Order: sequence, then C-alpha cells, then structure tokens
Amino acid sequence: MSNAAALGIWMDHQNANLIEWTTPTMKTTTLTSKFTHQDKEHSLGESEKLMHNKEQHVQKEFYKHLGEVIKNYKEVLLFGPTNAKTELLNTLKSDHQFSDVRFQVLPADKMTENQQHAFVKDHFSKRFF
Repeated sequence: MSNAAALGIWMDHQNANLIEWTTPTMKTTTLTSKFTHQDKEHSLGESEKLMHNKEQHVQKEFYKHLGEVIKNYKEVLLFGPTNAKTELLNTLKSDHQFSDVRFQVLPADKMTENQQHAFVKDHFSKRFF
C-alpha cells in the first residue's frame, strides 16, 4: 500500500479488499482470514465451543492485520454485505492509535472489483472535491 490519504475496504468475515483512493487508477489488495471452511468443520467435529473460540481468535488476528494497514490512512470507508465492517470499527475505536482516522461505514452488496472501485471513487470524490 502507498501513502494515499484515503482507503476503501469492501469486506465480509472472510475477505477484505483494500482499495486505495488514487487517481487515475486504483489498486486492490486482498487480505483473507485464515479461518477456512475446513477449519470450521474440523473444529465442529471436536466441539462447538472449540470452533467458536478458534473462529474468534482467527477473526481477531484478521482485524488486527487490517488495523496495521488502516493506521496509515486519514480516511477509511468500510463497506460490505455483512456486519464484519461494524465489528472491525468497534475493535479499532477502542484503540487510541485510530483516534485521528475518520471512519465511515456503509452497507453494500457483493460487488465486482470494478463496482468496488466505482463505489470508493464516488464516495471520496464527493468528500474531497
């Protein structure tokens, strides 16, 4: 990731597409949670409590990794179809490192990469121009 001032993140609980708002082109970097469907099935075979604990631990690491990227930006748009964006925001708000980052959370359906780029471009174009 470069030193762009704004970042859009389309995310669900499994993937996060990080889209830097730059002109004329935007670049997407994808981060993926390490908790796979196979992990879930294996953990469920052991016990449901074990599965939930493992899933929460892996999700916390996923959000921590996203936080490491986010702290380099002034403006961050979180959008996507699940409540993962709100969970991430709540996790980051409790950390003073993110007190200078301006967050906005918007609902969005599943989107192609081009649709995600257009969504980010439209959002930040209205904010900065």
